Amino acid sequence: MRLTPLLAALAASSAAGSFVEPRDPNKLFTLEIAPGQTVTVTEEEKWEMMDKRVHFFDITEWSDVPAVASSADFKLLAALPFPTQMNQTCHTGVESAEWLYGQISAVLDVAGHPTANIRYVRHTAWSQPSIIVTIPGRNQRTVVLGGHLDSVISGDRGAGRAPGADDNGSGSVMILEVLRVLLSDPKIASGDILNTLEFHWYGAEEAGLLGSQDIFTQYRASNRQVVSMLQQDMVGYVGRDGVERFGVVTDWVDLDQVAFMKRVIDTYTDIPYEETVCGYACSVGLEVQFDRGIRPTAQGLIRGPYLRLS
Repeated sequence: MRLTPLLAALAASSAAGSFVEPRDPNKLFTLEIAPGQTVTVTEEEKWEMMDKRVHFFDITEWSDVPAVASSADFKLLAALPFPTQMNQTCHTGVESAEWLYGQISAVLDVAGHPTANIRYVRHTAWSQPSIIVTIPGRNQRTVVLGGHLDSVISGDRGAGRAPGADDNGSGSVMILEVLRVLLSDPKIASGDILNTLEFHWYGAEEAGLLGSQDIFTQYRASNRQVVSMLQQDMVGYVGRDGVERFGVVTDWVDLDQVAFMKRVIDTYTDIPYEETVCGYACSVGLEVQFDRGIRPTAQGLIRGPYLRLS
C-alpha cells in the first residue's frame, strides 16, 4: 500500500504544533481499566499508563458509561520534519483531520453518489474532530467500517515525532480505499443497498478511545440500530518474519461475526489469518460498541513479532 500522499501531508505540518488550548496540569482523569473498575489519575500518570501498554477507556466526559454498559443488549523518512503529535489537543491533530476530510470529499465528488454524505463530528471536550461518511440504505440498520485518525508517540512526547503512517495512517487509508471501491460498484452507486453504510474515522483514540465513545454514546441515546462494526487498525504493519497475515481479534467481539470474517478471508484472499486477543479497552471500536449492543469485529491487531494487517 502506498502511503506517500498521507506522509507528504503529515510532513508538511509544523513540527512544533502549538496547542489549541492550554493544559491544566492539575486536571484529573477517570479511566476504566476493566469493566466497572476505575482509577483517577493525572495527565502525566495517564500517559505513563499508555507507555506501559495499560489499556483503558478515558470516561472523564462520560460518567454514565459504566451504567450504560451494564444495561447493554449483550455483553522511514527520518529527515522529514514530522509533527511531534497529531492528537486531540494540538493544531496538527486538527489539521491532519481536515486534510483527511478533504481527501474523502474528493473521493465522494468523483463518485457522484446521489445520497452519500460526509460530516464532521465535533467533540465538546477536545479540538480534533471525527469524520463520518454515510451511504443511506433502504433501512436504518447500520453497518460501520471504522478506525482512528490520530497518532501519538510513546516516551518522548516533547521532542519525538509521531507521523502515524502505520498507527493509524494505514487503517485510515484502508477505509478510504474501501469507500472508493464500493462507490464504483453500479448497485451501490445507484443507491440500491439494503442496510445503511457508515465509514468512521475517529479522533482522540490514543488518549483513551474518546472519539468513538462520544459517537456511540450519542448513537445509543438516539436508539441508532448499529448491527455490525469492523475495526481497522495498523493494517500496514509487517512483523519481523516478513509474512503477511490478517490479524483477527477474538476477545470483546462478536464471535459469529468473527467466524464470518474468517470465511471471507479464506474465500477471497490468499493471505492467511491469525487469531489474537487484544484485552479490555485495547482499541477504538471494540468494547465501546460491544457495551452498546453492537456487534463488533476487529482486524489488524496481531500481537508480538507478527503483523498487524487487515
